[in-house]
Amino acid sequence: MVNRTALKASPEWRDWKWQLRNRIRTAEELAGWIRLTDDERQAIEATKAHFRWQITPYYADLMDPDDPECPIRRQVVPKMAEMTDADLGIGDLDPLEELAHSPVKNLVHNYRDRVAFCVASECAVFCRYCLRKRMVGDGEYAMNKTEIQAGIDYIAAHPEIRDVLLTGGDPLILNDANLEWILSRLRAIPHVELIRLGSRFPVLNPFRITPTFQDLIGKYHPVWFNTHFNHPKELTAEAAEACDRITRAGAPLGNQTVLLKGLNDDVDVLKDLFQGLVKMRVRPYYLYQAQLIGGTRHFRTTIEKGRELMRGLRGRISGFAIPTYVLDTPHGKVPLTPDGFVERDGSDIVVRAYGGETWRERNPLDL
Repeated sequence: MVNRTALKASPEWRDWKWQLRNRIRTAEELAGWIRLTDDERQAIEATKAHFRWQITPYYADLMDPDDPECPIRRQVVPKMAEMTDADLGIGDLDPLEELAHSPVKNLVHNYRDRVAFCVASECAVFCRYCLRKRMVGDGEYAMNKTEIQAGIDYIAAHPEIRDVLLTGGDPLILNDANLEWILSRLRAIPHVELIRLGSRFPVLNPFRITPTFQDLIGKYHPVWFNTHFNHPKELTAEAAEACDRITRAGAPLGNQTVLLKGLNDDVDVLKDLFQGLVKMRVRPYYLYQAQLIGGTRHFRTTIEKGRELMRGLRGRISGFAIPTYVLDTPHGKVPLTPDGFVERDGSDIVVRAYGGETWRERNPLDL
């Protein structure tokens, strides 16, 4: 086994580029971090033709070496359950029909006033439930400067676009110079009011959030930042430091969690996650229903389960710590949160509180 203590004590450990250069990509390397099960070894071979895997040393250090059901390990180590969807006829590689809404390469224009611009096709780690596994790690979706400029030109030519989300892959896989090249050109477009960065680097390789990157964010405000914590075990001191730098740069910081069966589909786990995020000044933003993506059936819960969890959170934690439970569709995000409105009864409305009690409120129709 790898000597984790000695490795983490080395000055290289906190170098984000060292973390990327030394990502774990083979079963032999992974066996230095965890005791691989037969299922995991078999899955590493069986899935490689469908979806690659790689893990930063930082994130591997969070895995329980002896527990194959570890919530960190399950997110990134292949399992044979990924191979069952094709037989069952379940799953899609583009459930949100993003390709149908891409006027230029890797730019998704689904909402009238905003776009998602996938400026990179690589990530620090390949999460097994990935929404964009069709493109992540696929060289066909890699972007060169000419292609990125084509996306910027499209945005400039459409004055209705006021909000640009830089995503991927993960945009922070790019170095600061390339990121600034993109940010500066977007900020020069008069009708672009808001730039957002969507990145899982604070979770998977938090050393990427350097003081230099912190300064870079501050140069192009308003910039918002969304990240993606799924479990309390990911709320480390290093992750907290990365989030602190983002918020000190002036960027509001939100989190988008995916509801994953056997990993975080538990009220106490979600409560600890959301309370921990708020403590780090990260606003829980969305709780996503896991999408119908090939190879992910074992991660999906029922929507009834998700609604039950949301009911269980109400009243137990502060309102601003509870995200909106949503199903993402080709037509936009649909809230799945429990509806407190029960009925209208003449000039009154009846609502239901978190404990099940009803309340009648005077609310005439002729107000």
